[in-house]
Amino acid sequence: MQGIVDFLNGIIWSPALIYLCLAAGLFYSIQTRFVQVRLFREMYQLLLSGKTSAHGISSFQALAVSLSGRVGTGNIAGVAAAIGFGGPGAVFWMWLVAFLGASTAYVESTLAQIYKEVDHGQYRGGPAYYIEKVTGQKWYAIIFALATILACGLLLPGVQSNSIGNAFELTFGSGEMINTGIGMIGSTKIATASMIVLILGFIIFGGVKRIATFTQFVVPFMALAYIIVACVIIAVNISELPRVFAMIMGDAFTPMAGIGAAIGWGVKRGVYSNEAGQGTGPHAAAAAEVEHPAQQGLVQAFSVYIDTLFVCSATAFVILITGAYNVHGIGETFLIQNVAADIAANSPAYTQIAVERVLPGTGKPFIAMALFFFAFTTILAYYYIAETNVAYLRRTLKIPNFTFLLKIVLMLATFYGTIKTANLAWGLGDVGVGLMAWLNIIGLLLIFFMGKPAIKALKDYELQRKARKEVYTFDPIKLEIKNATFWENKHKVNNIDVEDDEQNFVIK
Repeated sequence: MQGIVDFLNGIIWSPALIYLCLAAGLFYSIQTRFVQVRLFREMYQLLLSGKTSAHGISSFQALAVSLSGRVGTGNIAGVAAAIGFGGPGAVFWMWLVAFLGASTAYVESTLAQIYKEVDHGQYRGGPAYYIEKVTGQKWYAIIFALATILACGLLLPGVQSNSIGNAFELTFGSGEMINTGIGMIGSTKIATASMIVLILGFIIFGGVKRIATFTQFVVPFMALAYIIVACVIIAVNISELPRVFAMIMGDAFTPMAGIGAAIGWGVKRGVYSNEAGQGTGPHAAAAAEVEHPAQQGLVQAFSVYIDTLFVCSATAFVILITGAYNVHGIGETFLIQNVAADIAANSPAYTQIAVERVLPGTGKPFIAMALFFFAFTTILAYYYIAETNVAYLRRTLKIPNFTFLLKIVLMLATFYGTIKTANLAWGLGDVGVGLMAWLNIIGLLLIFFMGKPAIKALKDYELQRKARKEVYTFDPIKLEIKNATFWENKHKVNNIDVEDDEQNFVIK
């Protein structure tokens, strides 16, 4: 199984995908005139504004749902893997893919808002929806929807739950070994898997509103707690920070593991962590209630910064400052070995050891708890994304609703992932991320050359912002954006309301 997964990843995560992710980010950065820099303040202000409605959630709730997908195992175990296989220089490439990817996140999330729909009382949208409505290639949209259901419903949940299981096992020990149908498994992992699935079932059977309510409180609190602990460790070792920066920058271009390994692992784990271009973030963006599509695009772009430049950087600094890492060479060799050889890089162990060295007795349980909340909320986000694509297939192919089956499959995948080896879980997750990234980025580039809807929306928003509009409006027909049915209807209703107000004023 591991050999098959490694073979697939060798094809999917070839250098072509690595450079496609970077090139798409650079392309959209130029097209948006580096919106991630120009409108940084606007992103922050929009983050704190917004409202809910009967159909949608607020911008902040949408950000929380999106961040619950972004801030997860990738920020703790993923960063460790990038360093362990690509050297310290991989961190630089994670930063670069985050900076460039912020513009990609703006584009895909704005598109999700432009082409969203109301489905059974709630907003739905994402790559499958905007690919179909802009390109007219329904078959391509269906393939993306199927790939996303496979990735988020089956392959990716196991990565998150696996890290929780490994962290709890490292903290509390393996426990009694139990003989099961799939081998000998420690009682700690079985108990952890059972607890995760039980809580997961309670929340996902409650719908998107319950998911949003849960994540908007848990994600900011846990992320803040994690960053505070990381900052304490960095402050205690502040004299080491210049050396760590020099190591990252030096190894980025002449790394010990070869520049290909640093770029490859940096981009792979960067995309896995911040999800820019992967196509997962737009699903939550479409669920937001906003006045203008560009607003949610900007909020989602800001989430990439939160994920990679804050949380991932905190993890990287803690690991590198404390020296709690190995760098793998060819085969079983190590280019650098600071910890035991049997400690897997594809696990939270490096981060746990790093925190434990500075805060003895605290590191292992704290990281285990942080991982539980980070990874658990990510699994919730995966369910919502998979459910959205099930809804797309239901309305496109007129097939029966199989969300109940999806919930059962996701819960089983989560349980299975908790008790399996880290390398297999991460390998399956990489297959899922790679498939979605290929399909979504190609779709985004096709959409750009077929009408530039996200760029038109940005220009329209900036003109209204320059005019200091108190209430923003979006008229897709005026902007020559086709098939934006939701916004066309909303604009008509707003115009009718304005005309009624004017008539009432005249009568009075």
